[in-house]
Amino acid sequence: MAQGKLPPGQEWVERPIVYDIAAVPSVDLATFRLRLCGAVAEPVDLSWAAIAALPLERVVRDFHCVTAWSVRSVAWEGVLTSELIKLVRPGADVRWVLARGRDGYTTSVPYDGFSRPDSLVAVRMNGEILPREHGFPLRLVIPSLYAWKSAKYLDAIEFRRDLLRGFWENRGYHDRGDPWLEERFHEGTS
Repeated sequence: MAQGKLPPGQEWVERPIVYDIAAVPSVDLATFRLRLCGAVAEPVDLSWAAIAALPLERVVRDFHCVTAWSVRSVAWEGVLTSELIKLVRPGADVRWVLARGRDGYTTSVPYDGFSRPDSLVAVRMNGEILPREHGFPLRLVIPSLYAWKSAKYLDAIEFRRDLLRGFWENRGYHDRGDPWLEERFHEGTS
């Protein structure tokens, strides 16, 4: 998973290609909430002000899409998922995280990918406020997995003991999605 190296079956492109599953509702930051719920000790709804008050970190990682393109060195700034984990204190038996977007998109993320030190909820991309087409105001970013695991328009994170497949996982995409192992699809699908 070395920075600047290309996983099998990928090619470099200049910038991320934008995909959406549906129209995205507009957002009012004054009423916006990020819900953290599920198998946790302290569920919480974070306002935009509360999110902005959390420590922000910068993570620069290559970004890999399951459709075979990769972008070098995308700079993300946001709240590390480890900070969110500290806030809600997931149960020891949590194995999955279900990320939900305002557009109805969901994706299941293995907890060990979500909790990596370079995973974050981004508010900025390449030095700018997160562009609308890349998930404004929040995007989950899991650099160790294919980009479909990095849910855009994020408004809820549910910590789960069991797997609840998201949008693409229900359509045959792999539950984990590791680009270095070419985990594109469930076994037996193509």
